[in-house]
Amino acid sequence: MLAEIVRQCQRDNPFAQKRLYDHFANRLFRLCRRYVKNPLETEEVLMNGFLKIFGSIKTFEYRSDTELEVWMKRIVVNEALMHLRKTKKDEWFWDDTGTETGTSLAASVEGDLHAEAIHELILSLPDGYRTVFCLHALEGYSHQEIGTMLNISENTSKSQLSKARAALQALLIKNGYSYERR
Repeated sequence: MLAEIVRQCQRDNPFAQKRLYDHFANRLFRLCRRYVKNPLETEEVLMNGFLKIFGSIKTFEYRSDTELEVWMKRIVVNEALMHLRKTKKDEWFWDDTGTETGTSLAASVEGDLHAEAIHELILSLPDGYRTVFCLHALEGYSHQEIGTMLNISENTSKSQLSKARAALQALLIKNGYSYERR
């Protein structure tokens, strides 16, 4: 099904573009929301991402639904990062004097910790922490890749991740959730 939609999108078929948008919009919106706090700005990032997707889909070689989704996610993440760069400039990274905490978030949660609650806590992190955390922990990018994407050093990426984890732990504790040190 998606293979045919992609072929039609490559022919600039507006109905196929709408179908592709409808199929992926919610997923990609949630992905954008990991990086951009404001829902209106998230919509703008998503729309810009889809414009880029539709603008470059002619060169995309469809092999599988998974590859299509990964390709689209990469475009949307890059669009979100560009948005953060434009709106925040270099303000979203702080000094690297903190040390690696060595603490992991092992959620030994008492009660149900819903994904939405975690999502809200992640959104409350400072932009730099949240961005590196999402890229590394949720999207699976290496520190070297993150450094290249954000124009920061690999060590800065590691430091930001460490600080993000510590901040997220503090937020979890503050909200009544416990953690274990490993």
